[in-house]
Amino acid sequence: MTKIPANVLKTVRDNSGAAIHVIRYKGLGQVQFWVIALLVGVAAGTATGLFRMGIIFAETLVYGVDDMGMVSYAVFLPWYWILVVPIVGGLIVGFILQTFTPDGRARSVAQVIRGAALSGGRVEGKAGLASAFASMVTLSMGGSAGREGPVVHLGAVISSKVSRWINADAITGRNLMGCAAAAAVSASFNAPIAGTLFALEVVLRHYAVQAFAPIVIASVAGSVVSRLMFGDLVEFTLPQMSLQFYGELPAFILLGLVCGLVAVVMMKSIFLAEDIGDAVQDRLKIPGWLRPAIAGAGLGMIAISFPHIIGVGYETTLNALNGNITFWMAVSFVAAKVLAVAVTFAGRMGGGIFSPSLMVGALTGVAFGWVATGLFPSFESYATLYALAGMAAVAAAVLGAPISTALLVFEMTGDWQTGLAVLVAVSMSSAIASRLVRRSFFLTQLERLGINMAAGPQTYLLATFSIKGLMRDVDGEKDVAKAMVAQGLMVSVDATLETAMPLFGKNDAGFIPVVAADGSGVLGVLYEIDALRAFNRALVETAREEHS
Repeated sequence: MTKIPANVLKTVRDNSGAAIHVIRYKGLGQVQFWVIALLVGVAAGTATGLFRMGIIFAETLVYGVDDMGMVSYAVFLPWYWILVVPIVGGLIVGFILQTFTPDGRARSVAQVIRGAALSGGRVEGKAGLASAFASMVTLSMGGSAGREGPVVHLGAVISSKVSRWINADAITGRNLMGCAAAAAVSASFNAPIAGTLFALEVVLRHYAVQAFAPIVIASVAGSVVSRLMFGDLVEFTLPQMSLQFYGELPAFILLGLVCGLVAVVMMKSIFLAEDIGDAVQDRLKIPGWLRPAIAGAGLGMIAISFPHIIGVGYETTLNALNGNITFWMAVSFVAAKVLAVAVTFAGRMGGGIFSPSLMVGALTGVAFGWVATGLFPSFESYATLYALAGMAAVAAAVLGAPISTALLVFEMTGDWQTGLAVLVAVSMSSAIASRLVRRSFFLTQLERLGINMAAGPQTYLLATFSIKGLMRDVDGEKDVAKAMVAQGLMVSVDATLETAMPLFGKNDAGFIPVVAADGSGVLGVLYEIDALRAFNRALVETAREEHS
């Protein structure tokens, strides 16, 4: 028998001991984290289901029917009822947001993205819960928005609470937030694959392997909870469609371009309406609590002629996907829906952008499909295939999430065979829309708040470092510092590196004076080398997380 060398035996023993150590300690920790991810997924999925049930209950109470039958039923309601309900809803929303949020604004996906990037995976608790209730009122009392944004933020509130309980570090907090977002989307649409990719693509904005397993666990948990509460059903049931569309691919390319432009118009309309609302409120001194009610009056007037704008709009979306809407109906419905969504957001009524973009996309697609199949009778696809592709294309451009949106549409409809047409349209719409806005609706929202995340961590990480935490005593630099202050070259102690970094290139001193918030005196100096070291460490940690 061949004797095993002693050095080989020693290597085996050492490696075995290391492996046992990893399994007993690091492996157990990982399993514990997966258990926490599972619990977060169950909690976020349950909260999403309860939110959805709350909307159904309130809609039925107020209108006599839930969203899936809203349009058919609303035409029989008195016009004054359709007008008054959104106004009352706006008053309730105004009271909630004015009382429980510091700025009177409802939270949604943009704040979740910000929390993941800049706050260690934490979002506001009280303001988040208030936003969820306000959005529930909005969606059940005539508002024109979606339920996905509010439930994603509601899930983030849950994960933030857990992160504080376990004193999670920033990476763990972000991963838990991704788990909550995935579970919320998965439970909202019964789409676990899309929920997983949404969390990675939109919330975390990277595909780190270490985040993948817990997010999948949470997403599946959210889907299971949804199926237990509402059944294992796809959101939309489609007719059988012809799959011989290869010769029509140029038409789907053109559809993608059209949908990209429609998505841009939709987003810019919302931002324009918000700016107009701010200007009118400032000029007329309108109290913040009254702003949602004024928007509700506008929505009520629109809904008298176009009741399809009420709520999430799934009945109209389903009719478009089934080809039950004519060309001119689709065009007019798109215009009315975009206007209604802009009014809802301008009124700060709460709600998300996801479902409205699906509805606008389906209507755009079916209108395009009627034209395409009318001009070219040889096209074998139905207009419904164009509606499906349009739904994915507009939503992908608005969300800035082409992969998860395409998969979401497949899971919502149960139709995986039309993937080529959908992906072609999604790729074109995303490409054109990303050139005309800051990558997505959410990132543009953040930029309008002064948070530039579209350019990547090398830009937004600067805002995470306070000057106060990096400055040194002025010591022997007092005279130089005073001279620089006299020249206007200084930075406030309340500022961040985002303000300070551009100033270093304007002098050769290697530092910048730090003054009090009121500019009353020099408190210290910020050295360029300290700023660069802190920034470099943050970039290294970000790269390590994204490639872990």
